[in-house]
Amino acid sequence: MLRRVATIAKDSLYTTVITLREQLRGRLAIVEQAPEGPALVQAYERLYATSFYFSRINVLPFTIDAVIELANLRKQKVRIGTQDLRIAALVLAVDGILVTSNRQDYDKVPGLTIEDWNR
Repeated sequence: MLRRVATIAKDSLYTTVITLREQLRGRLAIVEQAPEGPALVQAYERLYATSFYFSRINVLPFTIDAVIELANLRKQKVRIGTQDLRIAALVLAVDGILVTSNRQDYDKVPGLTIEDWNR
């Protein structure tokens, strides 16, 4: 997968603000649960590293077009997890390609173009 990423222009690769939220939420939960001492230092280091990483890559914002796509998917009764549905709506809104190994869920989304770079 990393070899494939290296062949794509950086301005063509994006992650989503949904993914950013999930990563930060997980890091913040670890900070909240970490005991004082080395574990707390490590939790904050990982939070900082995650924040730094996302500040250096392209992140797609959740837009009104994504809200419209999300409503359409809900009307079609697409049954996947809420965050996955939001990611799908966002990718559809920008007419993008979703790179994922989670075909089991995303194959349920009509019109979504998917690539699995792990194959």
